[in-house]
Amino acid sequence: MSEVQSKNRQGWSWFDREASPEDEAGQPSDAGDLPDPGRTLRQAYARCFSGAEGEQVLAHLRAITLERALGPGAPDQTLRHIEGQRQLVSYITQLTERGRDGR
Repeated sequence: MSEVQSKNRQGWSWFDREASPEDEAGQPSDAGDLPDPGRTLRQAYARCFSGAEGEQVLAHLRAITLERALGPGAPDQTLRHIEGQRQLVSYITQLTERGRDGR
């Protein structure tokens, strides 16, 4: 960013997205909008886990993580390990569901 630009933009304002160009009617143009990489990834997850085989894999991941119960004597390391697995399976499930919904 040039020195002149930095003087005109104070504080965190430099971090804000630049104003989009306007069309002939004075309405904001969508020409500068970029694709949402997160949406593309969510749609990829939805495609990956679509169909009977994808559902079978997700059900298996849920069974060995989310539906698994450990006894009171489980060591701390085991509890931490299974919690990390649960978080990952939950993350995959959420991305898959959001991708199916088109979000």
